[in-house]
Amino acid sequence: QVQLVESGGGLVQAGGSLRLSCAASRSMFRINAMGWHRQAPGKQRELVAAIIGGSANYADSVKGRFTISRDGAKNTVYLQMNSLKPEDTAVYYCNFEALGGGYWGQGTQVTVSS
Repeated sequence: QVQLVESGGGLVQAGGSLRLSCAASRSMFRINAMGWHRQAPGKQRELVAAIIGGSANYADSVKGRFTISRDGAKNTVYLQMNSLKPEDTAVYYCNFEALGGGYWGQGTQVTVSS
């Protein structure tokens, strides 16, 4: 069973930056999409950014501030988050959609203080 291991969350002041990483525990075949979602307290989980078919897509709320990238050789996806705002505070989850199904990370907390 593949596991996705996330790292890079933490506490940062508004305007600061964080870089999240998500690595698969073993090689995966035919990863069709890699993405980051987040869930704030009392809110539904939402898609933040995803790479689908080689193209990056972003939620309007993070465009121009967040950048998603991948290292295919390492089955790793990254989320560079700049100009962070208190409303970015949430648990961030990575997600891979592959030939064998969908996989989720355990989540990493990002807290942005004002």
